[in-house]
Amino acid sequence: MGRRKIEMKMVKDRSSRQVTFSKRRTGLFKKANELATLCAAQVAIVVFSPGGKPYSFGHPSVEAVAERFLNQDGRPKVSIPGQVVDQSWREAKVGKLNRQLNTVLNRLQAETKQGEVLDEAIRASRQKLKHQKPVNELNVDELLEMRGSMEKLREKIRGRISEIEASSSLLLLSKMAVEQA
Repeated sequence: MGRRKIEMKMVKDRSSRQVTFSKRRTGLFKKANELATLCAAQVAIVVFSPGGKPYSFGHPSVEAVAERFLNQDGRPKVSIPGQVVDQSWREAKVGKLNRQLNTVLNRLQAETKQGEVLDEAIRASRQKLKHQKPVNELNVDELLEMRGSMEKLREKIRGRISEIEASSSLLLLSKMAVEQA
């Protein structure tokens, strides 16, 4: 009997349609494989069954062929097992990531320096604030140290007062000299 020519129309019966789909899918994938093997072609096929289930065939892979199809700008490609990668895109991406890394490292270094400055300021302020406890909680050594600090402060204030009095006296004298002239 042999093969008969089948009229191209949708198969009405659901189960017959599923069987026809399975047989034709297998044949289609077989022919795509032969084309890829004989002609060194890159082939990708994606089909959905009547039930909505996807099936795919690709040589070298569906992803690699789809990536090549979507990026048809003629730039050279580098083949990596299982996929095709655009070399210039990869270099640009690596360059961008390196710049981001350098920015983050510079920021980290600046933050580290600022942290060290702040730590030093905290240490210095703790030294200055050593006497911030209430006086009745200080021991004898702390009280003596506080007394010495207060005496130094009093001397600085007296010196500043003397400077202010001297400059105000000089100002008065200069005003009087201007008025007499």
